[in-house]
Amino acid sequence: MDTISNLNNKAKPKKFQPMQNLWNQDQASKYNNDVLALRVYTSRLLGQEENLVLHGGGNTSVKTEITNLFAEQEQVLYVKGSGWDLATIEKAGFAPVKLKVLQKMAALKSLSDSDMVNNQRAAMLDPNAPNPSVEAILHAIIPYKYVDHTHADAVVTITNTPNGKELIETIYGNKVLIIPYIMPGFVLAKKVYELTQNLDWSKLDGMILMNHGVFTFSDDAEESYTKMIDLVSDAENYLADYQAKIVKNTKKPNLLELATIRKKIASIQGNAVIAKWDSVNFTNFSAKYAPLTPDHVIRTKKTPVILNKEIDDSIDNYVKDYQAYFARNDNGKLTCLNPAPCWAVWQQYGCISFGKTVKEANIVADIKAHTINAIQIAENLNNWQALPEKDIFEMEYWELEQAKLKKNKASLPLQGKIALVTGAASGIGYACVKELLAQGAVVAALDLNSEITDLFQTNSVLGLVCDVTDEQQLKNAVDNTVAKFGGLDILISNAGAFFASETIENMSAKNWNTSLNINLTSHQRLLQICTPYLSLGIEPAVVMIASKNVPAPGPGAGAYSVAKAGQTQLARVAALELAPKGIRVNTIHPNAVFDTALWTDDILSKRAKHYGISVEEYKQNNLLKVEVKSKDVALLACSMAGEVFSKTTGAQVAIDGGNERVI
Repeated sequence: MDTISNLNNKAKPKKFQPMQNLWNQDQASKYNNDVLALRVYTSRLLGQEENLVLHGGGNTSVKTEITNLFAEQEQVLYVKGSGWDLATIEKAGFAPVKLKVLQKMAALKSLSDSDMVNNQRAAMLDPNAPNPSVEAILHAIIPYKYVDHTHADAVVTITNTPNGKELIETIYGNKVLIIPYIMPGFVLAKKVYELTQNLDWSKLDGMILMNHGVFTFSDDAEESYTKMIDLVSDAENYLADYQAKIVKNTKKPNLLELATIRKKIASIQGNAVIAKWDSVNFTNFSAKYAPLTPDHVIRTKKTPVILNKEIDDSIDNYVKDYQAYFARNDNGKLTCLNPAPCWAVWQQYGCISFGKTVKEANIVADIKAHTINAIQIAENLNNWQALPEKDIFEMEYWELEQAKLKKNKASLPLQGKIALVTGAASGIGYACVKELLAQGAVVAALDLNSEITDLFQTNSVLGLVCDVTDEQQLKNAVDNTVAKFGGLDILISNAGAFFASETIENMSAKNWNTSLNINLTSHQRLLQICTPYLSLGIEPAVVMIASKNVPAPGPGAGAYSVAKAGQTQLARVAALELAPKGIRVNTIHPNAVFDTALWTDDILSKRAKHYGISVEEYKQNNLLKVEVKSKDVALLACSMAGEVFSKTTGAQVAIDGGNERVI
């Protein structure tokens, strides 16, 4: 069983490592006759380097000619589309836009960004392509075939200092055009258009946009890419003597406090969240935090919350400060965003990043890590001085971002919920994990089978090898779940074992004791360990997977039936005891669920033959004449964990197609 320290996530500040030129001529030569394929190749080279772009940042383009519907040659700009990531972009991720239209737009006196987006889309040659980048006009007016744009950490770090412009001039001399910070979109493109009317572009290797990023360009894809690597390397070499010292907190996190923090954030956001903890120490620089580049404010907000001993007060004060920040900058036409912090500095323990999904929390954690590193380097260099509040607010409340608020975004039923499932490597437990994921939850999947650690291949599942009869292993598993995701909302207690038919008279003491230990005692121990965290959960729920043998036992199954009856009684008592804590406890009684490891083709054939019916008839041997599958049980379990059963506790529901003995 892994310890909490081993499971500490990987979001850590990253030093500026020497930038590597990854160009591979053999690989690139495959695309000699396909400019868009070559554009994809070089874009991915940029995108795979986190010190250049993070999570959708940066953009690239290529200018070419196509033959249109009327057999005419038409100049087109293929530019990265909204929502695509350079690291994984495909051809479909580039929006084809009429180049001349974009160039004419740059000459307009004024244009709102919403109108810019609409007109760019109207000029597209493929209505199914994504919206062009908001910097498409800027790409269009740069008179080269290939244009690359990144938010390189090293360069932006230097610009986020009081004498950033002077340092950039010292490093690059006259080989770059320096553009003062201007809001991305039409205004930035217009400013560059005005500054470059009489410019000799051939004397430049690139452009530095203060507090924003780097542009390089060339008629040759390799040259444009190489210029980017070289310019960023120059900045990294300049910063070589100012590298940050990474400090980690060695104290293990207070897990109940972590769950408390998560619950408070979720209550403000109005939805469940993942709380991703890491041990990076940021206490000394927390008061200086501001986004490395304004684009990041959409993900991280302007500042984190600094958590003091009084957690509720710390978060409440953050909300008040955020609302005051909005009031100071509001023009009377804006809608205030949710005031909950996106991440926290958790003194003594590290940092916490929040998100509705693991991906969202990871993005916040990555941006935070890069920014912390940049702040420390800037402090060593001179002093960290990011953009003024007004500029950061302008980006956070950009009209294009405000427009997104008007779109209804439907959430999955269990979005952001944290679940724990036992017996998760096969059968009902496996199906429960899959369905929980499909409904938006993250899951700790426990099983004795060692394959559980790699079974689901997603960072939304924490696979843990665990013997449910070992109390310490159970405690470790629950602790690791909370440390990984931030809390616990759903417990599906499913692990169990069925033993060969034995009458009471002939039953071995070993089978009796083993059945009680696995099918009853382990559930009690797990529930006991989980209850403090469930008490801090979001609409917490427990689902016990029992058996049809509780309401309708059969001869020869005494050890199993008695243990499952005890589990059911445990659930009933738990429903009484945990209701004041808001925890619902309900029980499912499955029967004849044949798509599990217990039911091999051979066993099914023998059982069907015993009753003188076919295998299919045997599978549907119930009142409704339907086959009950593991997924059916999983769907019911997720319903019990969700809104459908939000006002139900202590219930027992059979899922068996209708069994005469049960009815």
